[in-house]
Amino acid sequence: MARESWMYREVAVESAVDPRSGRVVVRPVSGQAYATSLRVHCSRALSDPERYPVGTRFLLSARLTDRQGGEPYLYAWHGDPVVVMKKAAVKRFVEERRRLRI
Repeated sequence: MARESWMYREVAVESAVDPRSGRVVVRPVSGQAYATSLRVHCSRALSDPERYPVGTRFLLSARLTDRQGGEPYLYAWHGDPVVVMKKAAVKRFVEERRRLRI
């Protein structure tokens, strides 16, 4: 199946420690169209603290989806290039694309 590029949009995400499980997870950055509680399914490398410290911000090409009517989540293909963003770049990105939450 081909990847439909029109379904994907740029999303700023960050790695963080999940307070319930203690694991490193990837979540959307606050201030975008997506709630920070929305799960992000992406490459495991982004949540590996040996490669990227907790709190690292990334720019992903992701789409909102669900699995057979389950809870919605953001899906980013694991083969896309990793783009690390600095704090100022994330702030500028969010300001340019500020929308209501989904």
